[in-house]
Amino acid sequence: MRDMSEVLAGEDFESLWRYYRVSAFRLETQPVYTVAGEQDTLRRYLTGHPQHPADVPYLATWLDQIRQVTAEGRRVERVRIVDEPPTDYQRWERWVGQWNTEAGERIRYLSRAVAESIGLPLAADWWLFDEERVAVMRFDETGRPLGGTVVTDPAVVVQHLAWRDLAIKHSALDEGTAH
Repeated sequence: MRDMSEVLAGEDFESLWRYYRVSAFRLETQPVYTVAGEQDTLRRYLTGHPQHPADVPYLATWLDQIRQVTAEGRRVERVRIVDEPPTDYQRWERWVGQWNTEAGERIRYLSRAVAESIGLPLAADWWLFDEERVAVMRFDETGRPLGGTVVTDPAVVVQHLAWRDLAIKHSALDEGTAH
């Protein structure tokens, strides 16, 4: 099989879902993500005035998408690498994650120390779509998306399948947080 790589701009992450038929898995490695639609709700959470994700357009759209694809029988899973202690962003992300889980997404957590000790690559995030395509995502030092590359090279896909399995084996499902 010939590798067909596609370069993505920073704002192209939403387009990745066009590759998704059966399963999508993400390894999240960044301690913080600087996504425009999250900044106000993150600030409100950190000041003790959290917003329900349904009241945040960016998050409501994501949750609707997760509900839709999982109702169709497609899987969405991720392992989040978490610092010890977690960053403010990671605490907020875990709190918001309860709604992702209710929408049908499976989220697991793994400490950064364990991830490093088992040899997971932590320099970039990635999505694995249908065990056929890997979307490697790049971020700057503040967590702002810089773009990425979609790769179909079988050797690259096989390596990411192994990393996915390793991450799942060593992580734990979130039991949820009370609303």
